[in-house]
Amino acid sequence: MELERHNLLAKLIHDVNQLGFAHPQIITQGILLLLCWGLAYWVSRRILRSSTIAGMRWKTGEDGLRRILFPVLALILVSVSNLTLSLLEGHVNSLLRVANLLMLAMVNIRLLVYVIRRVFQDAKWVQQWEKYIALVIWGLYVLHVVGILPEVLQTLDEISFNAGKVHISVLTVLQGLLSVGATLLLAMWAGRTIEARLMATDVMEMNVRVVLVKVMRSVLVVLAVLLSLSLVGIDLTVLSVFGGALGVGLGFGLQKIASNYVSGFIILLDRSIKMGDLITVDNRQGVISGLTSRYIVLKAADGTESLVPNDTLITQTVVNQSYNDRSVWVGLPVSVAYDSDLELVMKIMVDVTKDNPRILPHPAPGAFVTAFADSGINLTLGFWLADPENGQMGLKSELNLSIWRAFKTHGIEIPYPRRDVMILPPAGQPAEAPKNSAAPEVSA
Repeated sequence: MELERHNLLAKLIHDVNQLGFAHPQIITQGILLLLCWGLAYWVSRRILRSSTIAGMRWKTGEDGLRRILFPVLALILVSVSNLTLSLLEGHVNSLLRVANLLMLAMVNIRLLVYVIRRVFQDAKWVQQWEKYIALVIWGLYVLHVVGILPEVLQTLDEISFNAGKVHISVLTVLQGLLSVGATLLLAMWAGRTIEARLMATDVMEMNVRVVLVKVMRSVLVVLAVLLSLSLVGIDLTVLSVFGGALGVGLGFGLQKIASNYVSGFIILLDRSIKMGDLITVDNRQGVISGLTSRYIVLKAADGTESLVPNDTLITQTVVNQSYNDRSVWVGLPVSVAYDSDLELVMKIMVDVTKDNPRILPHPAPGAFVTAFADSGINLTLGFWLADPENGQMGLKSELNLSIWRAFKTHGIEIPYPRRDVMILPPAGQPAEAPKNSAAPEVSA
């Protein structure tokens, strides 16, 4: 492919040297350029201050418009001026051509940086690399202005080889990589925008929104790859072979991964679990803090997070403690001595649960006698916990401490294991009565 060298900077210098700075054609270009920039700045300010833009519901639209409105308007006005002067016979427009190319570079930089910011919102490297991205783009346009870039592209195109009927060069490979990267970046940006919009609505359930987001992002990525391959010139029919190989791989090596992805969509569609549910699966209990296509994030009460594959939720029994109702019943065991007043004990146990915000008043808490044990009477304080995802250890400790204080106030004894030991005389000797009326007690 023959590439013509367009040294716009040399052309501008040649026109200035030949005509001079004070020539009407040079002055006209300068005045038109200043008018285009001034008009673009004034129009962009008026548009951004209008009530329509200020009331935009999509932050993506407002933020993006603020970034690219001025350079886009300036590019359009400069392009129109450049086209008008080029139609006039004998009129030079080298200054406007250079300015037009620089405005195009500004638009590309702002668009690229904006899309990268939206796709990688929480990445720290984005801000660090913004200036380097801008420098690379400016450098490419500068090379184009001075006429070096076309020659570099021509050299890259000459380094080539033939793969069957397909002609492949270094330039073709670079163009393919750039097209794939650009289309994937746009697809990820569109997916992120759709995700933010869907997650902000309250019309649909969370599971439906998650499914739609995952489907839309997958479709966008596939379309981006197919579009980029078409732009490079690759025949999409060759993908049938790749599709067959991928099917075999899914059937053998990628079977578990495919099972997790399919299980993820099944879980989201049948709504068996959802964000915020308290579940127990595979000897792990916690709140679902994240749903992905391959796994769920299970956050335990101690703060640890487990990544449970979706296949596990399909093949094993899942205890969902918040499927229809988030509240759970909790039993707190207590023991008292046999000489205790059970009615008073049970009243004290129920009273300690009053005015506790984590304990539901309905159904009301209750105290139950569960067993007559060796050392004392076993009772259980039962109540319904409103927020089991916040754990039970702190609440149980608070209730046990309140019960212990109330028992000390009313003289109620909490028993502990005891054994009475009697010392017997040797065989053949009469037993002597112990001096004390009570046998010695040895605590065990």
